[in-house]
Amino acid sequence: MPDLQSSIFTVVGKWAHKHQALNLSQGFPNFGADPELLNLVSKALEAGYNQYAPMEGIYSLREVISDKIHQLYGRRYDPDKEITMVAGATQGIFTAITAVVHKGDEVIVFKPAYDCYEPAIELNGGKVVPLQMKGKDYRIDWDEFGAAISGKTRLVIINSPHNPTGNILSENDMEQLSESLRNTDIMVLSDEVYEHMVFDGEIHRSVSKYPELAERSFAMASFGKTFHVTGWKMGYCAAPAPLMKEFRKVHEFNVYAINHPIQRALAEYLAEPDHYLGLSDLFQKKRDLFLDAIHPSRFTFTPSKGTYFQLLDYSRITQEGDVDFAKRLILEKGIASIPVSVFNLGNLDQKHLRFCFAKTDETLLKAAEILNSI
Repeated sequence: MPDLQSSIFTVVGKWAHKHQALNLSQGFPNFGADPELLNLVSKALEAGYNQYAPMEGIYSLREVISDKIHQLYGRRYDPDKEITMVAGATQGIFTAITAVVHKGDEVIVFKPAYDCYEPAIELNGGKVVPLQMKGKDYRIDWDEFGAAISGKTRLVIINSPHNPTGNILSENDMEQLSESLRNTDIMVLSDEVYEHMVFDGEIHRSVSKYPELAERSFAMASFGKTFHVTGWKMGYCAAPAPLMKEFRKVHEFNVYAINHPIQRALAEYLAEPDHYLGLSDLFQKKRDLFLDAIHPSRFTFTPSKGTYFQLLDYSRITQEGDVDFAKRLILEKGIASIPVSVFNLGNLDQKHLRFCFAKTDETLLKAAEILNSI
């Protein structure tokens, strides 16, 4: 991959560290996990669960995940054949792509797209077919999607709630996707790592909720995102048995076993649904605190519908490029964000910066003070 450059997260992270900027760029909380979960991990360590777990993950955890998906989305995945633990969603996404994408296969990716999708496609000899979402509200053009499907299309990657825009796929979007793929063998990889962060009374529309889509889809989830422990690199993939069989062929020789004591802790922790069902309220309060605090600023915005990211439009402030403006904010104002153009087709620059609001209230108010001064 001779043309692959450092991730924008690495670049901005280095700038922020060098200049000691308030960092609202990368997507991780600066507050701790639930002490109950941490205690469960300690108990598992002390109980001796420190050797390899089964390749697909411990059964008790896969069983409780199956129950969780059934309760939320109405589909029952077989814990034995249709759920596999992964070392974070990025590893799961790479494994799913490797399992089904062959040389010359085409993979449709909606832009802006998280930056792990395309390198994985290219490493496996696939061809990325990028489709730019339309307007400043980033809508999928389903006519354009239908025209992009060819006899070589192998896979479609979707992401909802969406990073970096904070949008969610609507009921119409899911119906359009299902209709477009009907009577094809095209598979879907659904990145759902922010499934428990949806705001203003909206719901997350998982592929698991739609029978036609579920039968052709890998659904990817992240406990790291859900429980404020991104450093644990822990998630899962759910897929129908024929797809999971191919997934596990790669997974076994890619990672093999996932952190055992953390799996034991999660199996017990997930038995209480309130541990994840309250997350939307938690992060909506943080979103609202942040947006209320920057109301006097010259930035404009549409409130995020999901994830823990908020796009801010700075076009009333300057017309400089978003990468240059993001760097200037670090150097001159001491605040770090992510420029969105790096995720767009052709680096389309719509004067959007992405800010992470998974931060303490103190951090968000300090950030707002800086943004209001610009």
